[in-house]
Amino acid sequence: MFHNLIQILKRLLPRTRVLLPLLGFACLAQAFAQTPLRVAAAADLEPVLPPILEQFRQATGIRAEATFQASAVLTTQIQNGAPFDLFLSADLSYPRRLIDAGLADAGTGDAAAPIPYAKGTLVLWARKDSHLPPPSLDLLRNPALKRLAIANPERAPYGRAAVAALTALKLYDALKPRLVTAENISQTAQFVDSGNADAGLISLTSALTPRLSACGAYFIIPRNLYPPIEQGAVILSKTTQRVAAHKLLDFLLSPTIQAQFAKSGLTPVH
Repeated sequence: MFHNLIQILKRLLPRTRVLLPLLGFACLAQAFAQTPLRVAAAADLEPVLPPILEQFRQATGIRAEATFQASAVLTTQIQNGAPFDLFLSADLSYPRRLIDAGLADAGTGDAAAPIPYAKGTLVLWARKDSHLPPPSLDLLRNPALKRLAIANPERAPYGRAAVAALTALKLYDALKPRLVTAENISQTAQFVDSGNADAGLISLTSALTPRLSACGAYFIIPRNLYPPIEQGAVILSKTTQRVAAHKLLDFLLSPTIQAQFAKSGLTPVH
């Protein structure tokens, strides 16, 4: 019986030598086909983007995975070779840097300009059980406000907007010693939610999440107090999934998703 098994294996071996490489190529092709689209996404998109990426998968069959961080951090990662395919920044300056460095383009005829996909809104948020009065501009002037959370203005566009608003109100110098600085806008919201700050200048996308809506209240900072938070996208030059990246960008600009942005705290561009 053992001898018969050896004979069978000998007869199959030539075929196996042919089949194994073919199977290997097939597995490799399948692996490439399943490689998700890698999206570098500004932190204010963390409450918004995941369900949209799932809708995109259902509509196109293309899987996409997002990494959320401050726009400056993501820009540095891309400059250092991070393998992203699409960058969704919270402003236009960081995508422009990548375009100028030859690391990205808009994927359109005008490669020199990022594609705007939404505008952000800055709000003042505080917990409902706070010892302070409800959020308003007067709250920023209240001496009982001991700790105010903002995103790092050197890394996060919302942080720069916060500093601009406080400066326009002539409150920055008085509040500077009381500022609690977070790495990104998502962490800023966490600081206030956890009680590590009395109030915070955060994104409307964070303020509208179920958790923060339930336990806190917000006040929209007048838009004339800070430069517009125009959020822009670029396709990275080294991507091997340019077509898929362009499809996702078109999906984000579609009327359906733009309307979804509006419900989530982002101002549509169309």
